[in-house]
Amino acid sequence: MRWPKRAAEPPEAVTSAEPRTAIIDIGSNSIRLVVYQGPPRLPAILFNEKVLAGLGRSLAESGSIDEQAMALAYTALHRFAALARAMEVSTLRTVATAAVRDASNGGDLIAMAEGAGLSVEILPGEKEAEAAGYGVLSGIPDADGIVGDLGGGSLELVQVRRGELSRRASFPLGVLRIAALREKGRLDRQVRAVLDEYGWLGAGKGLPFYLVGGSWRALARLDMEATRYPLPVIHQYAMSQETVTRLRRTLAHVGKPRLKDVPGLSSGRIPTLSDAAALLAAMLKHLRSSGTVVSAYGLREGLLYERLSPEQRAADPLIVAARDEGRRSGRFPEHGDLLDRWIAPLFGDDPYADARLRVAACHLADVGWRANPDFRAERGMEIALHGNWVAIDARGRAMLAQALWTALGGAIDSPAPLAMLAGEASLRRATQWGLAIRLGQRLSGGLAAPLTRATVSAQGGVLRLQPGDPALYGETVQKRHRALATMMGMQAELV
Repeated sequence: MRWPKRAAEPPEAVTSAEPRTAIIDIGSNSIRLVVYQGPPRLPAILFNEKVLAGLGRSLAESGSIDEQAMALAYTALHRFAALARAMEVSTLRTVATAAVRDASNGGDLIAMAEGAGLSVEILPGEKEAEAAGYGVLSGIPDADGIVGDLGGGSLELVQVRRGELSRRASFPLGVLRIAALREKGRLDRQVRAVLDEYGWLGAGKGLPFYLVGGSWRALARLDMEATRYPLPVIHQYAMSQETVTRLRRTLAHVGKPRLKDVPGLSSGRIPTLSDAAALLAAMLKHLRSSGTVVSAYGLREGLLYERLSPEQRAADPLIVAARDEGRRSGRFPEHGDLLDRWIAPLFGDDPYADARLRVAACHLADVGWRANPDFRAERGMEIALHGNWVAIDARGRAMLAQALWTALGGAIDSPAPLAMLAGEASLRRATQWGLAIRLGQRLSGGLAAPLTRATVSAQGGVLRLQPGDPALYGETVQKRHRALATMMGMQAELV
């Protein structure tokens, strides 16, 4: 085989016109830089790095940030400031929470940050709670219950309902303070006392407790591993009060080496897992919550969300993200909305919660076209199951995966683990979506004009297709028309 004598010249760097936004979050347990770019309602994460500095580790004993934590913070802040400059971030917001707020030498850390060129905003406890609440609403717009954001130095609570926040509070119950309370046998009494004092006792009766914070997310990772949960996506993962009790028993008997083998579980979280579980059990008991729902979104996402207009907040984040992904990965950016309008008459009885999944599937229908033709269906299923989507639960991901699997040529079977995540009826409907998408894509060649002239309808047991231009109704289109009709229990008819 003859190879080119010289490699192709590398292309010149292309700078995106979309602005980049970054947040440096100086927390009690970790310091993190996240860089975002994309639609304001749900920008994609370009870069995410954390340093477990442990700023709040020594607060309970000395009231100050120790020297080791300060040294780690110095390195992290200077690195993050340099990275933000190199990435040409247009807006950089640096915030600090409980450890810096409460430490006697918190001012020294602020001065250190300013020396790195950063302007630090110290968030009051209630502002911290507010940001966490907005973060949950950003990723779970229909959240109804109490949000608990567990940091190293404090625990923030905020009530959420119908897209709005109500009361909020901050308590000195950060995970780095819990060990001392447990040693004295005071944790349960202390939790009850502070909730009672501020009117939160029983406030979550019958409603979910939304978990924010790395320590509580780590508990969910542990439960996923223990139960062999088939979808390793943390967002909207649910745990019952009984599950939390079981996790506490597990942590009492499992050693650190075993915990280090748990996928996705940060080794830096292991020392505080037992304390986080003990606090969570006490919170569920005294709030009288029905169970827990994990949120991958928290303070940082809330800081972005609170600056959106009412119109931007009202946008469905799943559809926004799917539309953006389709625009970036598909061949025909405008095709998703048009494709859904074309197939929607076939599925008029879909409840709204399912119809939005169908819309997302239409936007993502072309994401596999660059893949090896033999693996396009697998590519579509992978994106649906493991994509960084929000406002979608496990059943929704399974339906989205089934639709893309079928639309991209994976036939009408349901590959693992879809049947473990959604019921037979749900997967059958998603298969119908996939076949309808497949028909529309083939008929139109992925272009807009043919779909604007064609119609498809279902009535009286007949699936009628009017192709607009008869020449478009070729053999392959005819086969896909019949396949969809069969799946819907109908006869295919060309008009």
